Amino acid sequence: MNKTISHNIVIVDDHSLFASSLEKLVNSFNNFNVLYHAKNGRDLQQKLKDYSELPEIILLDLNMPVMDGFETMEWLHENHKKIKVLVLTMEDDEGKILKMLSNGAKGYLLKDIHPDKLNEALVQTLEKGYYHSEKVAESLLHSLHSNDTEKPTFKEREIDFMKLACSEMTYKEIADKMNLSPKTIDGYRQDLFNKLDVKNRVGLVIYALKNDISKI
Repeated sequence: MNKTISHNIVIVDDHSLFASSLEKLVNSFNNFNVLYHAKNGRDLQQKLKDYSELPEIILLDLNMPVMDGFETMEWLHENHKKIKVLVLTMEDDEGKILKMLSNGAKGYLLKDIHPDKLNEALVQTLEKGYYHSEKVAESLLHSLHSNDTEKPTFKEREIDFMKLACSEMTYKEIADKMNLSPKTIDGYRQDLFNKLDVKNRVGLVIYALKNDISKI
């Protein structure tokens, strides 16, 4: 990466002490500069209007008052698709990971991340367009980085299942939605895990997002 280029970052987090410490840390990395931090999504909306420069990456918390990370992610996906968003949160929950990835987040990081890994996440997001931490997706990296020279084929019902799997619905709710038994849904799930060589639902969702299957 060219050392003369400074890449602009914005932090969205309602905890001022954490945001200030994170700003100092990010500013200590080569080639990165924090433009500002916002206390929630509404504050971010205003600051994006007020500042002439747009960030390349936003580090976004989930639990915030007024306008939380979920609402903010949806708004950013609709209005600022070129800005890459990395979630940075304490929430280690598969449902929340699925929802944020489905809504366009380029990665999901936990706040106990090592500074070197955060730097790596910022660099890789700029260079490759995404970053998936070992803690969230260790078993899925080969799926993300493969060239997919020979893509698998899917039955129509498998595609329907994958689309619904990208939502927050439970497998039982998906079975009800598709008018199928939970046992049949378990069969679809396992067949797809085997076909795509992934180990969990997050891997399935990442594949669906990567291949534009997630749009319902």
